[in-house]
Amino acid sequence: MHSSEADGNRREGRTASKRVADSRTEVTRNVTEGDMNGQGRLFGGRLMEWIDEAAGIAARRHCGGNVTTACVDQLVFHHPAFRNDVVVIDARVTHIGRTSLEVRVDSYVEDIARSSRNLINRAYLTEVFVDDGGTPRPIPYGLDLSSDAERDEWRGAERRRQVRRQRLEEGF
Repeated sequence: MHSSEADGNRREGRTASKRVADSRTEVTRNVTEGDMNGQGRLFGGRLMEWIDEAAGIAARRHCGGNVTTACVDQLVFHHPAFRNDVVVIDARVTHIGRTSLEVRVDSYVEDIARSSRNLINRAYLTEVFVDDGGTPRPIPYGLDLSSDAERDEWRGAERRRQVRRQRLEEGF
């Protein structure tokens, strides 16, 4: 367990943790005519819908209850997807706060003939754990980090969190 993450679990009174793999979510979609924009490519809004849905599932799995999306960081398209392409969306929890958590979502277009994937997008979403009335509540589980890559994601999430706070203070 990463020392910052362990400190956060103690500070928040958490006694139990889940692994990143426990809530990891993979969603596969086939791009249909209704998913396309006027240029014949996957509509960015549709991809955002799929990203938000996958992030929400991963966050709900981690928290054990309802979440709501508070923020989406960076939505940059690296590769297009076209009609009948297979899109794979991979979501995993990277950081836990008191009532919110960050979820990384990688989206790929899969070349099924070559069994390879090309990155379409990488996004980080902040999800808030909420009760039935929509009020934020403390997340009951910490996050066990079992690899250097998971610890790097945790540190990156802390930096992104600082940047979001700074931007908010500066009115961006």
